[in-house]
Amino acid sequence: MLLPKFDYHEPATLEEALRLLSEMGGNARIIAGGTDLLVRMKLKVEKPSQLISLRKIPGFDAIIRRENHGVTIGPAVTAAELSKNELILDRFTPIALAAGRLGAPVVRNRATIGGNLVNGRPAADLPPACMVLDATLKLKSATTEREISVGEFFRGPGDTTIEPNELLVSIFVETPAPWSGGAYIKLGARKTLEISMVNVAVLLTLQGQQGLIVDAKIALGAVAPTPVRAFAAEDYLIGRQPSAEVFREAGAIGVGMCEPITDHRGSMEYRCLMIETLTSRALNQAYQNALAWKP
Repeated sequence: MLLPKFDYHEPATLEEALRLLSEMGGNARIIAGGTDLLVRMKLKVEKPSQLISLRKIPGFDAIIRRENHGVTIGPAVTAAELSKNELILDRFTPIALAAGRLGAPVVRNRATIGGNLVNGRPAADLPPACMVLDATLKLKSATTEREISVGEFFRGPGDTTIEPNELLVSIFVETPAPWSGGAYIKLGARKTLEISMVNVAVLLTLQGQQGLIVDAKIALGAVAPTPVRAFAAEDYLIGRQPSAEVFREAGAIGVGMCEPITDHRGSMEYRCLMIETLTSRALNQAYQNALAWKP
């Protein structure tokens, strides 16, 4: 299938990109990796007359450590880079693991964290991982700038709070507390190039080695119109001694936060069963990672 005709722009600065986006209005789309947009254009689902590339904008493909406070990730950083970056693997594990499960290697080499977030797909890999790490998104237009929690960013399938004249310019994540461990598990019918039936991201923080759980975050994807936090399961975990039984109970509680559907990838009943199973499994993996925490 051929792409529809369009004009292609490669702004060299953020200011130029924002100016183009403002001037072109609804006729323009942002392109970074293009792994979703170009497919939709070939299928004639979208027919933008103008494409604005992020490829040449300085810093958009960078991962910047903010001393001990956290990390700033540019929106054009690829899933492949996130999956192998030592800092992300060590301290922001759910993001690295989720990025490593996104599509196949050829897709990960092109797909970006910004695109995965802004597309707003309920089954996307990186949103739940960013949610358990309380990521903050910076959105900018030619005249305004604002920050929003990733948990408030998604409104529905393919729908986010970003305005047509805004650009996602950075993702900031605070460094998790000592004795924290994260995990991410994705269930699909195939090992690669599969949309999730269920995905689970988890971050656990312990009081110390072998200590009680002092903080817990669980985010689920592909089980509701948007990624969701399992707040009731999180509340249940806090103050408890980690164990297989506690993790199983948290998984069962997590099912109540979801609204899974039946489609060609799996039934509602199967998804509910997998929410419970995968949440328990992810919690155990996060716990093991927390025990291995090093200063």
